Amino acid sequence: MRYRVQVETTWFRRLFKENIVKADAATVARVEAQNAWLDSVFDNFSIEDGERVKEIERTTNHDVKAIEYFLKEKFDTNPDLKDLKEYLHFSCTSEDINNLAYALMLHSSMQEVMLPQLKSL
Repeated sequence: MRYRVQVETTWFRRLFKENIVKADAATVARVEAQNAWLDSVFDNFSIEDGERVKEIERTTNHDVKAIEYFLKEKFDTNPDLKDLKEYLHFSCTSEDINNLAYALMLHSSMQEVMLPQLKSL
């Protein structure tokens, strides 16, 4: 779940950085100025955040859509990004998000769990 948040927020940034979404320079700068905040949504993803996503998912019956709605709620708390929240998940399918999130999960588990355990043998 947490890595889906990372993929969605990274994609959101790329939309503006790579001019996929046509935006003026001020909007692009505004998004770039929020990089630390966007990182913090991923870095500080909590059990409560996961529970909120699951709560949303009970309504949507769709895991990735629940992440999108969760992020839109987060964007509502950020005055610099609130008006751009509709660009979350823009031109993506769920598989675009999932395949990258799964790869990040596997990489993380390898680096943080499996390799340390193997080295301790």
